[in-house]
Amino acid sequence: MPRKSAIPSIADRNAAEGGVAAVDRALSVLGVFSAATPLLSLADISTLTEMHKSTVLRLLASLEHAHLIRRQPDGRYALGAGIVRLHQIYAASFSLESVIMPALRELVAQTKESAAFHVQQGDRRLCLHRVDSPRPVRDHIRPGDLLPLDRGAGGRIITAYSGAAGAMYARIRRDQVVVLVGDRIPEIAGIAAPVFNPDGECLGALTLTMPTDRFDAAFEKPVVQGARKLTALLGGEYPPPP
Repeated sequence: MPRKSAIPSIADRNAAEGGVAAVDRALSVLGVFSAATPLLSLADISTLTEMHKSTVLRLLASLEHAHLIRRQPDGRYALGAGIVRLHQIYAASFSLESVIMPALRELVAQTKESAAFHVQQGDRRLCLHRVDSPRPVRDHIRPGDLLPLDRGAGGRIITAYSGAAGAMYARIRRDQVVVLVGDRIPEIAGIAAPVFNPDGECLGALTLTMPTDRFDAAFEKPVVQGARKLTALLGGEYPPPP
């Protein structure tokens, strides 16, 4: 009978309600691998998951059998070919629009203002998706419109995460959000936060825009929460602020 730790592991503390503990623990093992730590020893995995080495070793054996983990000649572990197969299936069924549009609708429902997702296209930014405010007075950007990178909340986010120098962009990277009033045009205020892909790169900017007389600084919170949720849904992870 395996010895049960007196201190719950990370997986035990974050277990799925009604789920299977062994599955939660196995997923916890997979979750410690990243681009920064693609190779890990048994001791590393035990420390990062807060599980006994004996428990981790049994989990690794099952994961290796399923080709989700592979053991290196030096004894360290890496993700296996089974992960590639699952990613290919995921990519074949994945639609960016199907993930982004619900996030935009949720943000509009919370704020009653217009939400959009912008990506870089050359030296400009493209409004890839948008959901309009239900209010009649609003800005009238449409999906497919090209906007400047050096003005407006969405443009500032993309520029900041392209490595631009300057106090404003350093502050954006530190705060991971930008709030601007009248930056692109005097009548419009905007709030934007970055969305990251699985490689840790800025995929685009989640933006909320409104007439300046309806600007509410409290909208910063749902924008940040929305960007973080969207990042997670896209398989990314928010980096620590510099």
